[in-house]
Amino acid sequence: MTFHVPVLQYKPVLDPGFMPAALWNRAYEAAAVSGGRPVQLALCRDDGTCFRWSGLLWPDVPEHVSVTRKYVERLVKFLLWQKGGNMILVAGADDVASMLAGIYAIGGERHFDRDFIGTKIFGSPITVRAVDLGELPEENGDAMSLGRNLQGCRIGFDLGGSDRKCAAVIDGEVVFSEEIVWDPYFQSDPNYHIEGIQDSLLRAAAHLPRVDAIGGSTAGVIMNREVRASSLFRGVSPQDYEAHVRHIFSNLKKRWNDVPFEVVNDGEVTALAGSMGLSANSVLGIAMGTSEAVGYVDACGHIKPWLNELAFAPVDYRDDAPIDEWSGDRGCGALYFSQQAVARLAPAAGFSFGAMPFPEQLLMVQEAMKKGDERAAGIYQTIGTYFGYSIAHYAGFYAMDNVLILGRVTSGEGGDIIIREAEKVMAGEFPELRIKLVVPDEKTKRHGQAVAAASLPPL
Repeated sequence: MTFHVPVLQYKPVLDPGFMPAALWNRAYEAAAVSGGRPVQLALCRDDGTCFRWSGLLWPDVPEHVSVTRKYVERLVKFLLWQKGGNMILVAGADDVASMLAGIYAIGGERHFDRDFIGTKIFGSPITVRAVDLGELPEENGDAMSLGRNLQGCRIGFDLGGSDRKCAAVIDGEVVFSEEIVWDPYFQSDPNYHIEGIQDSLLRAAAHLPRVDAIGGSTAGVIMNREVRASSLFRGVSPQDYEAHVRHIFSNLKKRWNDVPFEVVNDGEVTALAGSMGLSANSVLGIAMGTSEAVGYVDACGHIKPWLNELAFAPVDYRDDAPIDEWSGDRGCGALYFSQQAVARLAPAAGFSFGAMPFPEQLLMVQEAMKKGDERAAGIYQTIGTYFGYSIAHYAGFYAMDNVLILGRVTSGEGGDIIIREAEKVMAGEFPELRIKLVVPDEKTKRHGQAVAAASLPPL
């Protein structure tokens, strides 16, 4: 077997070296159809949750090792950040299990993922083991029965890095909403966060005859109201985190007389809001803002117990792809679909912003776009090309009919260019995909997130 480097029909105007994961994987998989060996993986958690993957790998001979290593390593990296788990079981390829064990060992290539996903989120470092096919556990990752509960008097809140939003909702209608500016990232006192959230809840409750349920969305990984990881609390010491932050939402629930109280990742609520606004399911929501936030609603209209942290999942397979300074990995979504992507592309477009903060750089590019500046247009065209190829990549992992697009990067004429370029790539390279790119309507933009968050808890 010989690997043929894919040729792009549409090269990003400011980044012609981009190597789309979708095309690279298809090239590998096409060659594996004839003479490939079947391999199955299970990605598991300590609570019994398990996700399965099966496919064909090239034969285990020396000349195939490097290309198969890249295929498998990038695949597993994506699955870890999409679905989440701390045990990787491999059936049918002991050589692959050994390779992955080295990659996720102490000091290995993916030591960051080993500790962050494994230890921080799921309680123990990622481990890899070769097993017989019969030892692989069955798929077990049910959808969560949360959302679309509109009856009663509810509070919905959303915690972001620059503001916290809160709304009072009666039978699905917003009767009060507000945004309050806050600065959570570097606050060391956890009471800043606790009392800030409580203040917003009290202000919303003042507009309700009673409070039947509270639902919220927040940046980070939240499981059963437990904060496993979140940048909002990065300034809190490890000791205070364990004592006051990890169970912040369960403690707030007690302060509200134990009314139904649910909190999930903001990406999931965004996708749920989009699904409710579109009256459609199979929705992948992608917000291009400070980072890339993603949520998913399945064909039955449910959200799933997945991570969906695609900001750290690879989309560019070239060997010299840009490096994410946080995880140390190359070619991951945050560098392609966020204000960080705009800042990375700005010098190539001809802008000189120096050490200007990323949000301000985005504002400057948006102002230039309003004036018809072709340099700004080139940035959005490049992101749109990235996006078209990456949607095709995501389609290999998500059953989706709609992609909901939002976030500050996609506002204005620049957002129109992103969508137009992405649709061009999809039509030309992946005509078999029937995925609609949609933006939220004004009602969803104004109140959709609050209503969707408020609807999370069943009564």
